[in-house]
Amino acid sequence: MSQDAYEGFAERYDRFHGRFDEHDPEEATFFHQLFAGHEVQSVLDCACGTGRHLHMFHSLGYQVTGSDISRAMLARVEVNLASRGLQVPLHRADYRELPQHFHQPFDAVVCLSSSLLHMPTETEAVRALRSMGGVLCDGGLLVLTQGTSDRQWREKPRFLLAVDEPDLTRLFVIDYEGSGAGYHIVDLERSEPGAGRELKVWSVDYPRVYLQDDQERLLGEAGFNSVEFYGSYRFEAYDKEESRRLIAVAPKPLL
Repeated sequence: MSQDAYEGFAERYDRFHGRFDEHDPEEATFFHQLFAGHEVQSVLDCACGTGRHLHMFHSLGYQVTGSDISRAMLARVEVNLASRGLQVPLHRADYRELPQHFHQPFDAVVCLSSSLLHMPTETEAVRALRSMGGVLCDGGLLVLTQGTSDRQWREKPRFLLAVDEPDLTRLFVIDYEGSGAGYHIVDLERSEPGAGRELKVWSVDYPRVYLQDDQERLLGEAGFNSVEFYGSYRFEAYDKEESRRLIAVAPKPLL
């Protein structure tokens, strides 16, 4: 993660979604119910990207802080938040080194949208998870989410449609390589009906894909002795055969 993997793509990243301040109702309800059940008030999004989840957590009433290693993403989140009149504390930080940046613990730390998959080895993944635990209060929650599930890894679809709008079609073209994967984001843009089309491609490599068994083992090594896995934002239990989303919720043990 020494180079900024999102430079040149940060300004286009938000096209995965609709308006910056429009959120998936199921996802918002999931986090609100989860956090309410654990008396969460403060949240650190340690891979905040362009800030969509910062806005969501803020709108739900939480004290939110964002960090990211990507300068390009942080530049974009500043623009996004300012356009909505929001001021959220932002820090440039490697999520493997969070205790060096934050000295007050959070009630919850989230690492969303497959961000953990940037870790090249299990050793680095454990280091990251320990770092996240290091800025959690006792009993606080660590939440990981990703779209790469055991089902996808088994079926290995080559193409996934990510966006299909009048002015943009966005495809994932996936190369499965050993225990990792290369994701190529292919954008076909149309400025107006009948106009020419512009093709743009951006790629990110995930050196190691961590699925349910991997995450459970690595979380255990990082000091989390219990974890719940969900396959959707409806609190459905994770099913290796069917689930298309992998959500891990791990409380930090009480001392």
